[in-house]
Amino acid sequence: MKLPSGYLYSSIYAGIRKDKRDDLGLIVSRHPASAAAVFTTNRVQAAPVRVARAHLEATRGRAQAILANAGNANCATKNGMRVALASCRAAGKALKIPAARVLPASTGVIGVELEEDRIPKAMPKLVAGLGESRFEDVARAIMTTDRIPKVAFAEAPLRHGTVRIAGMAKGAGMIHPNLATTLCFVTSDVAMSPAGLRKSLLFAVNRSFHRLSVDGDTSTNDTIILLANGASGVKTNEKERLVFQEVLSWVLQDLAEMIARDGEGARKKITIHVRGAASDEDAARIARSIANSPLVKTAIAGSDPNWGRILSAAGMAGIPFDPRDVDIWLQGVPVCRRGVAAEFCERDLKHLLDSPECVIRFVLRGKGPGRACFWTCDLTEEYIKINASYRT
Repeated sequence: MKLPSGYLYSSIYAGIRKDKRDDLGLIVSRHPASAAAVFTTNRVQAAPVRVARAHLEATRGRAQAILANAGNANCATKNGMRVALASCRAAGKALKIPAARVLPASTGVIGVELEEDRIPKAMPKLVAGLGESRFEDVARAIMTTDRIPKVAFAEAPLRHGTVRIAGMAKGAGMIHPNLATTLCFVTSDVAMSPAGLRKSLLFAVNRSFHRLSVDGDTSTNDTIILLANGASGVKTNEKERLVFQEVLSWVLQDLAEMIARDGEGARKKITIHVRGAASDEDAARIARSIANSPLVKTAIAGSDPNWGRILSAAGMAGIPFDPRDVDIWLQGVPVCRRGVAAEFCERDLKHLLDSPECVIRFVLRGKGPGRACFWTCDLTEEYIKINASYRT
């Protein structure tokens, strides 16, 4: 898949994390780009989140670079704002652009001081390494407990030509809707106003990262940024913007599913489909309640077809429904009909649940139009091991 036109990428090891692998990434548009972003809803927000938000407001949705580090969240420290601002100034100086056009992002341990000159010192080497083909190098540089880099690509055919979209994400833990992104950066060569781009991003996030949960925790650093530099020369009208945002949704959904599959300690990705609710939002609340249930997640981990846990978790969502209207399927096998047990072979279903891809369908009988798809993963003992020793 060809990358969007007009972007350069670079990554290096700047000494931020303990193990010697790239921990600093840079994405640069050759020309100023429209920019949109969504940030964590956690009341505790890291310095780079606050700076990126301020920069977008100051430039009215224009940016030219994304500067991201792994290994340190730059959060809950004495010098967090100084570090974030100094890093943006250094990048701006090296790239010969205003510092406000640099959007910072960080991921890693909270509460550990980061030297103020660590990133600025690395900037000359980082900028010198910029190249058109280093997209996946940046995707690897932002990884923390991820086992694999997460990238996705798509093309949107529009009336005056084709535009390209490329996305990268990192995330395996501290992932929960509103917001559930950890870090995600998307580039496109479409020509679109900042206002139109923000509408497209919100549409896509609501159908992807806001339908994702690994452990029910939101990070202090969750950030998703979308750049559109117009290098394709293809402008969009309102109708074509809807096409673009649909294709953008596919990219973000691919990334969200990769995160669910790569959840910390996860052995299985779980997809939850809810149908028949009064509205899409009601369906999403039911799906989210099922996804966040430790009892459901551990049952799937043990290949236990305990559908009662699913019914109970749905009942905690706060959405009124009659249990007698509920049908539940696991791996395509009906396990609950009208709120009571359906006949099925437990041995055969346990074998099906051993698959790395598990599907739960929760259907409310009736004519409710609400539906939702949600992604999560199982909960295993490995999750505890990873997070019990994360700092060490």
